[in-house]
Amino acid sequence: MGRDRRLLLKQMEHIGVGSLPLVLVIGFFTGMVSAWQAAYQFKGLISFTLIGGTVSRAIFIELGPVLAAIVIAGRVGASIAAELGTMKVTEQIDALESLGISPIRYLSTPRVVAATLMVPILTIFANMIALIGAVVVSNFFLGLTNKTFFDSVRQYFHVKDVLAGVFKSVFFGNVTALIGVHVGLKTSGGAEGVGNSSIRAFVLAAASILILDYVLWTIIF
Repeated sequence: MGRDRRLLLKQMEHIGVGSLPLVLVIGFFTGMVSAWQAAYQFKGLISFTLIGGTVSRAIFIELGPVLAAIVIAGRVGASIAAELGTMKVTEQIDALESLGISPIRYLSTPRVVAATLMVPILTIFANMIALIGAVVVSNFFLGLTNKTFFDSVRQYFHVKDVLAGVFKSVFFGNVTALIGVHVGLKTSGGAEGVGNSSIRAFVLAAASILILDYVLWTIIF
């Protein structure tokens, strides 16, 4: 039990702490672009004072959860496939089985559980930093005060939007890790096979995230 806990904590650190800088950078610029995009579409039609509410809802429901998940698919899903694929082609997994150690319990379960737990947390960080990025653009380039921006956020804020985004990210993290594990354990063909598995895991995870996003959207909203 203690060994399982250590394996899980190690994977949580790798997935959560290791991915945080990249998630923050992408989240910040996503918020900035979202503010510019909203301003471009509002120009001449709708008051800029509504940018805060519009951008924050887009971030909470879609941009934060989906972009954070895509980042995890690229960084974590592909690395899981490459790591397990390397162990597979070098027969390390066979060696574990010969020692009576279950690869599913020792290798797969900690990665899947850690990704399922950490992606929602990363999504919350992505939401917050994206909102800051939108505030920076609104304040310095669009002439909105912080009070005007956040008054608009409060006016259109719904707890359901935030919870829905975090809820979706639980599934995104789970499916990303499951695909990485599955592709990694099916790897064959030496170093070339490991490279192909890494790419395949990312492509499948990214496509699955977008499909899941659509399905969950229709269920939740």
